[in-house]
Amino acid sequence: MTADPAHLTLWPAPHASGAVDATVHVPGSKSVTNRALVLAALASEPGWLRRPLRSRDTLLMAGALRAMGIEIEEGVGPDGTGEAWRVLPTGLRGPATVDVGNAGTVMRFLPPVAALADGPVRFDGDPRSYERPLNGVIDALRHLGARIDDDGRGALPLTVHGGGALEGGTVPVDASSSSQFVSALLLSAPRFNQGVEVRHTGATLPSLPHIRMTVDMLRAVGAQVDTPESGGEPNVWRVTPGALLGRDLTIEPDLSNAQPFLAAALVTGGRVLVPDWPARTTQPGDRLREIFTEMGGSCELTEQGLEFTGSGSVHGIDVDLGEVGELTPGIAAVAALADSPSTLRGVAHLRLHETDRLAALTKEINGLGGDVTETADGLHIRPRPLHGGVFHTYEDHRMATAGAIIGLGVKGVRIEDVATTAKTLPDFPGLWAGMLGA
Repeated sequence: MTADPAHLTLWPAPHASGAVDATVHVPGSKSVTNRALVLAALASEPGWLRRPLRSRDTLLMAGALRAMGIEIEEGVGPDGTGEAWRVLPTGLRGPATVDVGNAGTVMRFLPPVAALADGPVRFDGDPRSYERPLNGVIDALRHLGARIDDDGRGALPLTVHGGGALEGGTVPVDASSSSQFVSALLLSAPRFNQGVEVRHTGATLPSLPHIRMTVDMLRAVGAQVDTPESGGEPNVWRVTPGALLGRDLTIEPDLSNAQPFLAAALVTGGRVLVPDWPARTTQPGDRLREIFTEMGGSCELTEQGLEFTGSGSVHGIDVDLGEVGELTPGIAAVAALADSPSTLRGVAHLRLHETDRLAALTKEINGLGGDVTETADGLHIRPRPLHGGVFHTYEDHRMATAGAIIGLGVKGVRIEDVATTAKTLPDFPGLWAGMLGA
């Protein structure tokens, strides 16, 4: 799965000499930034995004929208303070070529947008992007009237032949492999002639908080959305056609990217403050408060942000992560350093993420002397004394941060390609060193 480490840059993961005590300003949420960009591009008037995340995934999204004719101006906010992007919805057009990199949000959220463009839009990306499932979006768009050329792969590369509009209507979708299939259709649905009624047909639906995030953000820009939580049918979401408003939106910190820093407090028995942690949020990372408390820490949400404190002990956990699967690598890393076994359940869909995260975590933790076994839908982790070695990342940002967490407690861990963290977290090595007082 990985090239010869002799030909790759290895980052010596810093080993903690004592308890950390730091304030870490976590950059904005990738999930919120990319949804906000799509909604602003589809709006009927200009909008502002304050404190957007500048990372590989968000810059790919912005670049893709620009390729389709949307103007995005980077500068300061309307009050003259802080970084902000002004989005001018100047019309969607082709021909265009979109580079999705390996960003699930770009490859899944933008084909419905492209169906509304005048002209063809070609989607291509990193080699790994060809292996990630897109059939849920492709089949649904065809059902709704779009013309897509994918040579029958159900995956990238593909071309969406935009006709300037899409009829919309009722569509069955099996989103068992990714909740992004549902979010992708909901985000563009206000611009469909009939809106959309998405009916999830699969046995399971991972990452529900991300669908709730999509719904909340749609409602914030004026869309009418009926959901199972608002009294609708189970597994059915309806969006009414209508104009979207331009908004002045401040992007929340990325709570999933706060995970390694909170884990550092837990693993070292220290304290980390993350400013601007929202009191109410749909971000899956908010579950860390509960999970890491159960694993031995304590937290307090104050006006300054979230203050998380480790107790000096790390406990194993038995937890269903089906709704918050992206947190699995960091939780597995902490579990490998715990004083009792852990079972992480409900995350079979992680085999289809940036890499097969379950196989990768098993191989890399065991390569450092650990005892991890894959289950049908997760991992069982029995703590063992770990030793140094190379921790491969498979071009997966969350694998890199998981390795850094283990490195805090284990000397001699070297992370292959730590630069992959730039996918969602710019200058992770700098933030990590700053937290450790380096």
